[in-house]
Amino acid sequence: MSEYDPQALQAKWQQRWEEMDPFLASEDAADTRERRYMLDMFPYPSGDLHMGHAEAFGLGDVVARYWMQRGYNVMHPIGWDSFGLPAENAAIKRNAHPAEWTYANIDTQASSFKRYGIAFDWSRRLHTSDPDYYRWNQWLFTRFFDRGLAYRKGGLVNWCPNDQTVLANEQVVNGKCERCGADVVRRELTQWYFKITEYAQRLLDDMDQLEEGWSERLLTMQRNWIGRSEGADVQFVIEGRDEPVTVFTTRPDTLYGATFFVVAVDAALAEEIVTDEHRAEFEAYRAEVAKLSDIERLSTDKEKTGVFLGRYAINPVDGERIPVWAADYVLSDYGHGAIMAVPAHDQRDLDFARKFGLPVKVVVHTGLADPGETGEATPGEGKLVNSGPLDGLTKADAIRKIIEVLEKDGRGQGTVNFRLRDWLLSRQRFWGTPIPIIHCPDCGEVPVPDEQLPVTLPDMRGEALAPKGISPLASATDWVNVECPKCGGPAKRDTDTMDTFVDSSWYFLRYTSPGYNEGPFDPEQVRKWMPVDQYVGGIEHAVLHLLYSRFFTKVLYDMGLVEFTEPFKRMMNQGQVINGGKAMSKSLGNGVDLGQQIDDFGVDAVRLTMVFAGPPEDDIDWADVSPAASQKFLARAFRVMDEVAAEPGVSFADGDLDLRRFTHRTIDEVTGQVESYKFNVAVARMMELTSAARKAIDSGPGAADPAVREAAEALAVMLSLVAPYTAEEAWERLGHQGSVAFAGWPTADPALLVQESITCVVQVAGKVRDRLEVSPDISEADLRALALASDKIQPYLSGEPRKVIVRAPKLVNIVP
Repeated sequence: MSEYDPQALQAKWQQRWEEMDPFLASEDAADTRERRYMLDMFPYPSGDLHMGHAEAFGLGDVVARYWMQRGYNVMHPIGWDSFGLPAENAAIKRNAHPAEWTYANIDTQASSFKRYGIAFDWSRRLHTSDPDYYRWNQWLFTRFFDRGLAYRKGGLVNWCPNDQTVLANEQVVNGKCERCGADVVRRELTQWYFKITEYAQRLLDDMDQLEEGWSERLLTMQRNWIGRSEGADVQFVIEGRDEPVTVFTTRPDTLYGATFFVVAVDAALAEEIVTDEHRAEFEAYRAEVAKLSDIERLSTDKEKTGVFLGRYAINPVDGERIPVWAADYVLSDYGHGAIMAVPAHDQRDLDFARKFGLPVKVVVHTGLADPGETGEATPGEGKLVNSGPLDGLTKADAIRKIIEVLEKDGRGQGTVNFRLRDWLLSRQRFWGTPIPIIHCPDCGEVPVPDEQLPVTLPDMRGEALAPKGISPLASATDWVNVECPKCGGPAKRDTDTMDTFVDSSWYFLRYTSPGYNEGPFDPEQVRKWMPVDQYVGGIEHAVLHLLYSRFFTKVLYDMGLVEFTEPFKRMMNQGQVINGGKAMSKSLGNGVDLGQQIDDFGVDAVRLTMVFAGPPEDDIDWADVSPAASQKFLARAFRVMDEVAAEPGVSFADGDLDLRRFTHRTIDEVTGQVESYKFNVAVARMMELTSAARKAIDSGPGAADPAVREAAEALAVMLSLVAPYTAEEAWERLGHQGSVAFAGWPTADPALLVQESITCVVQVAGKVRDRLEVSPDISEADLRALALASDKIQPYLSGEPRKVIVRAPKLVNIVP
């Protein structure tokens, strides 16, 4: 190749890498290198790689390749999160088995990953839809079941009418199905749950371990989702009901201001206590509310609605009878599904009270106008009033006092509540891990014994997989009907499959020993490689994959299977790749095809463009970037490296000093920028080095100068992080054997980082009048004196200047 030809480079080096398989992590006991684990987001095989993949995996590869250059033993694995609805829907449409679509797409993506030059250890490849993977999903489920962390209960669930399956709360976004966008409704079903709430406090407490490696934004999202609230459980007696009803409140100090009681309209309690006189109105109202999502019900903009249930509750602190209403702004799965309403100090309660003419009683004097008159609740702090023994106390003191009173009288107690709900993991679809439970009429729920795992999926395809409101597995009668493992009597398999987030909650552990058959992972290998040193993925899974992975890790720690409680030391969240200010969409006609971009500009130009566009967490607008410009830069850099005339092994010390200093400053700066994830700035420095080397070749000491070779070799190694094909070819042309990926990161010579002089600009009245060569460590006083004494400055001064602003060593601004 006499000219820079991206496609020819790709063909040559992709074949070489296939032959060399250079990126295998070493398991040799004699290998004493420090281990580093780089983990990318778990890809789903729906079609070929897209622009989002190109960004996320390109960023992760910068880190992995940098570590390789620094001499670490790096594990950078790849696998596929290969269960899920898209494959099932494709199978229905094509009258095929989901596996056919799934594994065809995996092969396509694997080829594209290789073309894209990602430095994966392909020996660790896994697919969650392989029985030898989901066998361990089932094994883990039975362990969770034995520990009381997997359980089945009935209740209202989020139901996607399009996908015909339930969704966890985390999979409902603005009232719509995360997967297909359909409006989610509530439906009564018996489902399997993981008891993540048992770990809510630990999930919060252990965030202290993550503060250095995770962004504050990500930690805040998890804290808000877990939603810890301190308050009190308070018992209210409902007239005509023997058992008191418990409500949770964060403001027990306002109990004297409770003027009515609200029960979630879809709670069993509302159905139980509504009087016959009000039942018809209640049932009609409940049917209307069932059409709303939780997001819509909780919206502050929505007009308040409700129905009186014909009952009264007794306020436990003053004995007042307060009416009991059913309303949509209380959810059945928050707290106990009922609240005490204090309209003076809660806006939603106030809106409801004003709508239905209910009393408003101020019990906290905040200095603001009466909410009953203004329509503005006063939730702030102040002194308690109209509250008996609490009068005159501050909020904090009043909370402590009322909790003491409630606990003494047996009418309540201080407690902690969490917004987090248990993880609903049942799915009424085929293409997932079968839940390893057998239902026996005599023995109840019986886990499938270990020796019978995996419970594999039956051979079903096409229309047999179509949504029916129940799992398609229910129609596979030969598969469903089995003997009970305990009593040997007739029994039935559970016909639901697991949420695919179960698969991705522990896959990073399986990567350490993908062929291990004695358990889900080899504890010894996990001990060597885990926790993950760097994870790269989108922030959209802050309360999905990342929260679930943290939960799984803590359970495994309690089981004695791992020795750490947090799986990921550091997080890097990439932004989105958009086009014209909007998310890419077929309907908008603004999609960008990754394969076409690679065909047009080459892999390295696309990778470089992704990295150079901005910080990793920022969105990349493809309309504002230029892969063509990236290609031109790479061609320019390639020519610089290709024109080196000095022989390999030459002493760099004999080279041009100015270029050597520039090279070593670049090495030092790029190192710092890469380690702080400012990859775009690192690329900018490489561009500057390319220009400096070009200048040295064209108008300086020439291509044969050793300093030019030093600059070119440093450039090749640094460019290998973002443009591996270009760097490999340049490294070979520079006369080196082996892959540039393991050439070793260049080291900056401290002696060459010291600047002997620096140019200081001297301004008079804002205009540049002189430039001085000064020592980098010159003092402000000396620089001031030097500037004022300059022959070029004296003509602009008439006496002592009014002000002299000194920014040593680079600027002096004189105001005459």
